[in-house]
Amino acid sequence: MLDDRVIDRSDETLIALRRIVHALEANARAMARASNLTQAQLLVLHTLSRNGHEMPRDIARALGVGQATISTQIDKLEARGLVRRERRQQDRRAIWVFLTEKGRAILDQTPDPLHERFSARFATLAPWEQTLLLSVTQRLGSLFDAEATMPFPQGDDIGATQDL
Repeated sequence: MLDDRVIDRSDETLIALRRIVHALEANARAMARASNLTQAQLLVLHTLSRNGHEMPRDIARALGVGQATISTQIDKLEARGLVRRERRQQDRRAIWVFLTEKGRAILDQTPDPLHERFSARFATLAPWEQTLLLSVTQRLGSLFDAEATMPFPQGDDIGATQDL
């Protein structure tokens, strides 16, 4: 039989997690409205912004999604002039995806206040606290079988249709 204290802590933990999920979703919606892009497209642009270019398979790997999902998002971003594809010179079969100036401008105009606030506060924590939070977060993910889920919200994956 479960102890009432365990049940109470479980409920309190779930409530705290729901608040976090709500904050993340509200932030994602605000960024999508501000940029006129889906969260999936913004994630692709942010991934490209680190190096300026990546191969589609590396973007897919970084975001934990299939390459077909990334190809769909890249198609949409390319149609809007936010990224461009280019064949590699050494291996003509391989393709680089580059962030364009227009894509960089969208990112610059669409700051992620939640990410910035979290990163700034996280950086002030002691290294052991950062490690503890990472460990707890990973453990929570495993309790929810989150490893099997995609980082894109429902509607942003392969089958998504959104007027751009």
